[in-house]
Amino acid sequence: MSLVHASERNAFIRRRKDTLPTIRAAGKLIPVGDRAKTCLQEITPRCETPPVVRKFVHSAYPAVGSVRVFHGKANDPDIASAIVHGVSTKSSIGAGSVINPAPKTRFQDRLRQLQENIYATNQKAPLGRSQLQGPGLPSWLDPGKTAFGVTTLQCSDVGEIINPHKTAHQVQEESEEKHQLYIHSHGCYYVGERVNRKYNFDRERRFGILTPHRNDGRNASRCLHWQNNSAKLVSKRCDDFREKTQPKIGKVHDPIAETLNVPRDHTLGVLMKPDSFGAGDLIHQTSPDECLKGKDRRRTLVNAVRQHLKKSNYQNFSSLLEAFRYYDKKNQGKIDKEDLKEVCHHFNMIVSEPVLDDIMDYCDLDKDGLINFMEFSNFLNWKDKMPINRTEQKILTGERSVWTAPANMQRTVLQESDVCKVLVKSEDLESVEVGSTKKTPKTLSRPRSVRDRFITSSSVINAVVNGRPTTNYQTCGVPSVRTDLPAPRIKGISDRTNYGDESTAYDLLHPTLHSLYGVYEDQLFASRAKDEIAQIFQKAGVTFEDEMFDEAWKLASMRHPTGDVCVESFRSVLCELQAC
Repeated sequence: MSLVHASERNAFIRRRKDTLPTIRAAGKLIPVGDRAKTCLQEITPRCETPPVVRKFVHSAYPAVGSVRVFHGKANDPDIASAIVHGVSTKSSIGAGSVINPAPKTRFQDRLRQLQENIYATNQKAPLGRSQLQGPGLPSWLDPGKTAFGVTTLQCSDVGEIINPHKTAHQVQEESEEKHQLYIHSHGCYYVGERVNRKYNFDRERRFGILTPHRNDGRNASRCLHWQNNSAKLVSKRCDDFREKTQPKIGKVHDPIAETLNVPRDHTLGVLMKPDSFGAGDLIHQTSPDECLKGKDRRRTLVNAVRQHLKKSNYQNFSSLLEAFRYYDKKNQGKIDKEDLKEVCHHFNMIVSEPVLDDIMDYCDLDKDGLINFMEFSNFLNWKDKMPINRTEQKILTGERSVWTAPANMQRTVLQESDVCKVLVKSEDLESVEVGSTKKTPKTLSRPRSVRDRFITSSSVINAVVNGRPTTNYQTCGVPSVRTDLPAPRIKGISDRTNYGDESTAYDLLHPTLHSLYGVYEDQLFASRAKDEIAQIFQKAGVTFEDEMFDEAWKLASMRHPTGDVCVESFRSVLCELQAC
């Protein structure tokens, strides 16, 4: 084939390929990676880890059996493995050398003997010789041959005592003779032995009457044939009398059972009212306040809440009007149950609903369901310690209606358009002292409820069946505590009447600690000067620095609206500072 034809043919084939469509494989083309053979082959030479990286790797992932070394100490020399602490212990003597010691020479024995001669025990009692017990004995006395004391005579041996060389008859006679002496000295007899009382009669003689006995069996026949024997007739009157007078087995003897026309389960007498506390309270020595139950316990809780409110009002308010305005949340001129509950919650007192109802009932004398200013000042405050000035008197009587509460109580200011409310009448206020402008509310007395009847132990013990009941008895006399009379402001020396403001029996039996030293509660809450407070606490033995005293005085004065400080408020602040 010529060269021209070959070139034409190649050009034709090239054109043919250009006109044909391109054929491509479907799917994703994955490049050919390493084969299994390449992965199994070891790469030589290996890559070396740098020393800086190696110490971090050995610290985080140490090899098996190697010690983890901190990377900061990786390049330090290994000194710890070569250091040995403590004292090297010398090897002790082995068991073989102790059991079979090596033979010693005469020279070694002589050296050991010279070493042992320095001890006093070796000098007094050398090895192989007895100890010299009497160092003060004369030299001519031989301790080994000389004996001291009295020689003991040997009467008989043990064998002769156990098995004497006597006949049985001789041993029995000696035993009887010694036994008679033992009876005479100790009064001891053999078991079953008859006591010889030395009576002058025949020992074989019998006493008493012989029981009739027949061997023919007539008594047994009478027992077997008891129906044939005639019964013994007894009078019914005698039988009834015997039944009344003689007790029966399993029954209680009651000679007057027929005279009482009552059922058998009827209990005679008067039932005693059980105590409020039982034997368990007395055994475990329960305190008196925990023994109170029912109405007594609720009455105690009411008094405790009232005392806490009195103390809080005296410490937080400067006057009775400020305290009353704070209690009167709804600005209605009186305090209702919701206002009292909110104030108790503000003073950290969680009071239950029954106790709250009792407080309202105790303070509400007119029984309108609300507490007015007079009831508030008498039963929830110490009104004698918080007198009323002229400005407050005008506000209370309605002459002035604008009043602003202190800033710490978060009260709103009354507007000029507010209606003037009369909280108290002018005749209900009385002067604190003669000629003084300050006044205080009059004392209100709660009406004393007199019971229709009194149940006492004597009335229960002397009760008579079908007698006159104690409810019909007339109550006479004057009560010991005159709560029905108002207490005078200035009590005379000759006035011995108890108006209810004196201490009770519980206060006398359980007095407070400060009352034993002549200090009472009104003196603890009285406002005092700074020098007087410091002098009181220094005499009480309380030591503090001047800076701490100034800080406690500042905090105590901030707690009172007018800046007054009493002993109780300063003590509480001082305890808080010392606790911190």
